[in-house]
Amino acid sequence: MRQIRQLRWLRANGRAGLPVTALLALSLGVGGVAVAQARPAAASGVHPGPVTPSARMTEPVTPATAHLRITEGQVGEVGPGRTILYPSVTSCLTVTVRLRDGGKVGAHASLFQVPGEYRSDRILAAVKQRLGTRGVRAVEVRGAVGAWHPSYFTRAIESYAEGEQVPVPSKPDPEGLARAVADGLGEPRGKVTVEDLPDGDQTVD
Repeated sequence: MRQIRQLRWLRANGRAGLPVTALLALSLGVGGVAVAQARPAAASGVHPGPVTPSARMTEPVTPATAHLRITEGQVGEVGPGRTILYPSVTSCLTVTVRLRDGGKVGAHASLFQVPGEYRSDRILAAVKQRLGTRGVRAVEVRGAVGAWHPSYFTRAIESYAEGEQVPVPSKPDPEGLARAVADGLGEPRGKVTVEDLPDGDQTVD
């Protein structure tokens, strides 16, 4: 738990933007490693909202905008033919839902909550709410697969009290993550793919 407190201190003091190789060395327990996320990039095209537990969603991209930037803890949507940009995906996971009409709903899930944005155990519910009854063609999960335990989508690291043991991944679990995302969105497991793609910006056309 000492390392978790240290990572939270680093985030609170704006020092969480360390290289992912250094962050991977911060062990949370025997046989397990967790990673602090990079400092959030500046929001672009996102309307401000109140700091609440449910956080906020980005607005759908307008026709005049070529792409939508979705930063840590945010959910957004673009129409057919438009692009989503996820900046600074170091210890994060992105979830992109491809709709049958050609549009996309995206989420940038972070290990530690960015103030005012979605926690990891609430972000899938926000995506599901945005989807409504629209048909889903596919779900793509990308990012730091090895840093994520599937349970983070149902119970965020912040929800553990002092002294409680936080589960940490002993090895990458793409199948577990796929099942967790499928369950969270209420979609069949077969629609979800998982790709280990950490440490950089992601662009989804």
